[in-house]
Amino acid sequence: MITVHHLNASRSTRVIWLLEELAMPYHVVQHLRDETTKLAPTSLGKIHLLNKAPIIEHNGHIICESGAILEYILDQGKNHLRPDKQSSDYYAYLEWMHFAEGSLALPVITHLLMQMETRSGDAPLDGYITKELNLDLSYIDSILAQRIYFAGAMFSAADIMMTISLEIAGSLGLLENRLNIQSYLARIQDRTAYKKAREFG
Repeated sequence: MITVHHLNASRSTRVIWLLEELAMPYHVVQHLRDETTKLAPTSLGKIHLLNKAPIIEHNGHIICESGAILEYILDQGKNHLRPDKQSSDYYAYLEWMHFAEGSLALPVITHLLMQMETRSGDAPLDGYITKELNLDLSYIDSILAQRIYFAGAMFSAADIMMTISLEIAGSLGLLENRLNIQSYLARIQDRTAYKKAREFG
């Protein structure tokens, strides 16, 4: 049984979603953000020194970081949501698994934090983040014009990684003219496992 330490309003929904897709047994421990600071509670720090979610516990392992956790779960034997390493889709899968928390997360999360400040909009950081968002979202939109899913014709864990980041971008009003991304999200959000994972917040 995998124990998932889940933080409300966080990207740890990915882990629950994958487990639901794979029909693997799991137990969720809920952690709630501080109502004032919106930061993670110290209860997570008692599990892992980084005090961040998601965290899983399984067979003596304590693992942090979404991508690493998803790969660990797929390594437990039910890996049909990861293309075979010999297939042409595998490296597309690998690219998007890293892209979600690499290229995309920085400008999206920075944009989110910048919305909490009073800014003139003409600081160097503003221009950089705007450029990166346009670059990343244009790239994603062009890819989804050619493919049903990020790794090709089959749904994979890369879609789980990317969807949560794209939802954050959407909540910030960054997807208004990205019709392929919007269509993709509408299809993905209709999945039964996605809906179940979302029930945890």
